[in-house]
Amino acid sequence: MSDIQNVMVFGAGISGKGAAAELADQGKTVFLYDDSPKTLELDLTEKLAKCGGGFVSGNLEEVLAKVQQVVLSPAVPCNLPVLQKARKNGVEVIAEIESAWRSYPGHMVAITGTNGKTTTTTLVGEMLKTLPVKTAVGGNIGLALSTEVKGLDKNSWVAAEVSSYQLEGILDFCPDVAAVLNLTPDHMERHKTMEEYGRCKQNIYKNQTAKQVTVLNYDDPEVRTWGKYSRGILCYFSRTAALPEGVYMKEGSFFIRWKNAVKEICHKDELQIFGAHNEENVLAAIACGFFVGVTPAAMRETLLSFKGVEHRIEYVTTINGVPYYNDSKATNTDSVIKALEAFPSGHIILLAGGHDKMTPLEPMMNLVQEKTDLLILLGEAKERFYQAAVAAGVENIAMVDTFKAAVETAHARAKAPQVVLLSPACSSFDMFHDMGERGRYFKKLVRELEN
Repeated sequence: MSDIQNVMVFGAGISGKGAAAELADQGKTVFLYDDSPKTLELDLTEKLAKCGGGFVSGNLEEVLAKVQQVVLSPAVPCNLPVLQKARKNGVEVIAEIESAWRSYPGHMVAITGTNGKTTTTTLVGEMLKTLPVKTAVGGNIGLALSTEVKGLDKNSWVAAEVSSYQLEGILDFCPDVAAVLNLTPDHMERHKTMEEYGRCKQNIYKNQTAKQVTVLNYDDPEVRTWGKYSRGILCYFSRTAALPEGVYMKEGSFFIRWKNAVKEICHKDELQIFGAHNEENVLAAIACGFFVGVTPAAMRETLLSFKGVEHRIEYVTTINGVPYYNDSKATNTDSVIKALEAFPSGHIILLAGGHDKMTPLEPMMNLVQEKTDLLILLGEAKERFYQAAVAAGVENIAMVDTFKAAVETAHARAKAPQVVLLSPACSSFDMFHDMGERGRYFKKLVRELEN
């Protein structure tokens, strides 16, 4: 739609600002809309004003009447009545990643899944750096995809982390390599059903052609069935099965078997990250790297030097023989299950709770009962979590009113060989701006206790 001149970018967060800046650079008149008034950075204000646009708030319908396209920030649902009405009036409504993809001439690996996206995307981004081309990482990680693809050429490669929120609003988005890591209940407050949540995730490969690659988790019973919907080259990865073709683990080592050639990359004991979930992330990253053209030697080197991502079972420090781990990225129950399973000997003091996503709690609490010595609950979700914990037979539960009290309680009660783990199973919006702020605050409190 090259005739689009006036665009509304809906949502003035990181993605929205990135998209607005890029569209203004393309010479479009951009109205950056947000429900609440915001003060923009001076350079962005000037850039938007130069093309006749600017920040707007308030009368949404008035803005929609002036534009031919709406670009959505991830937090804005596609199916708002006002947007449905705009579509009927001929306005194109797309996600920010769609807008970024249209303006990018190069190649892309896109990665989605309920859990593991950030670790896998970061790993793939590190592998891409070994190629003799320009590379970048963006999407649901760091800066907006619109910002990250700027200035890249047709030979470049981008690793994009994409969420269901972002995939909900794509039309033509079509990465060269698309990976789906897993699917477990999450974001039910927005998607309502698992079918709808899954449909958004499947959008990642729905436009692929026979020359493009779809990477799927063979061990996830739902995701495995999605192979029949892919028109691309299909590559499975598995922790548990030595696949006849694909990427798999055998006796602790990671292998690629493709077109009758087998390559061993490394052994899990050589890695600096641990846990079954990270083994899956490594398998997915190897599959993506292989189809991009990263050599097995470069993959091995990347994997052995990788220390993990911030806020994902991140080691903070040890106090009186007790290690403290920050897993603030665990914003859903399946993430917490993976974190608990990463500590085979148990004896965990678990800090959980926050803004409740209303997902089922029984599977998580059954594992909490088995693995934890103490469950510390806080935030909006604590009452529902308490009821579910009691129902699962969890005996040692402490309810606290503040985040600081949670950390102090853990410190007062923890003795070796226990570990203290922040793994909330909730988003952070009841107390913090985002999970990153929560994780950094946890680390600050722990280090204050250490001193």
